[in-house]
Amino acid sequence: MDRQQLAQQLPGETPQIRKEEHHVREWEGSVAQRIAAVARHRAPRYADTRLIGDRIFNGVTFVLALSILALLLSLTVALIVTSFPAIRQFGLRFFVTTDWDPVNEQYGALPFIYGTFVSSLIALTIAIPLSLGVALCLSEMAPDWLGQRLGFLVDLLAAIPSVVYGLWAVFVMGPWLRDYVEPALSKSLGFLPFFQGPKVAVGMLSAGVILAIMIIPYISSVCTDVFRVVPQSQREAALALGATRWETVTTAVIPYGMTGVIGAIILGLGRALGETIAVAMVIGNSAQISASLFKPAATLASVIANEFAEATSDLYVAALIELGLVLLILGIALNVVARALVLGVQQRRYSEARK
Repeated sequence: MDRQQLAQQLPGETPQIRKEEHHVREWEGSVAQRIAAVARHRAPRYADTRLIGDRIFNGVTFVLALSILALLLSLTVALIVTSFPAIRQFGLRFFVTTDWDPVNEQYGALPFIYGTFVSSLIALTIAIPLSLGVALCLSEMAPDWLGQRLGFLVDLLAAIPSVVYGLWAVFVMGPWLRDYVEPALSKSLGFLPFFQGPKVAVGMLSAGVILAIMIIPYISSVCTDVFRVVPQSQREAALALGATRWETVTTAVIPYGMTGVIGAIILGLGRALGETIAVAMVIGNSAQISASLFKPAATLASVIANEFAEATSDLYVAALIELGLVLLILGIALNVVARALVLGVQQRRYSEARK
């Protein structure tokens, strides 16, 4: 029953009801005004507080981002300043000469640059197919309960110290390559200069193989995560069109995750370029350039680790630090190339999507 019906039934009480309605409206209006006043009083303060918090957060993150650039810049400046005697003494000849003679104070980095590139290339040649196979097995072929356990074991390989890999390579892998792999390669591919020469347990091939074993966990782990985030609809669409499992992987899974695969390969390459102890134990540490993969060689990281403690002159120390500067430049260039490759893959994907 509303107020109008009540007023019709009780005409004598109509003025009293109207009076109560007036009081109720006044009370509601006063409460609304108080609420609006409180809101106007608190809103600016809350907004100011939130704005201050955002400014602090933005400032802290900006400082942290600049600290990374400052660290890289300070490291580069320190290396340049410390290696300046060698830079002034040899100039660009340091990168193109093969002489490394601490007795006569003659230094050239070309043998170590060559050894770094060749050993890393061997490592990638062996590691990329194996890593992709492991990643596809864990993400596409193996059941979930088995894939997770095998993935944990693969990740565990990355936690093994490099010196342990080096000891295993010296006592197990090196003799095995010398007795079985190198004779087979020399017999079947001996007409190539890469597989000629004496068979020894230490050399470029041994360094490349141990690097491949060390970077497989990194590449396979990242590729596995990349393939697992590929939408299931991609696979179902390929299978619905009649594709086999192999065709589904090659046409739907790998192209979709190509950006992540490139990033994983670049990560493994960076790990191979900077590896020191394991490579120093099996590469032979010879400052010579040879086409044969069986002969000893040296890398930028291995020569720094082996000779820095023995450097007796300022020019010798400066030359070794300049090798570190070269390694830093290679790392930066590698990241730039990786970024360009990733952007190229993304732009190609966008252009195909527009079509």
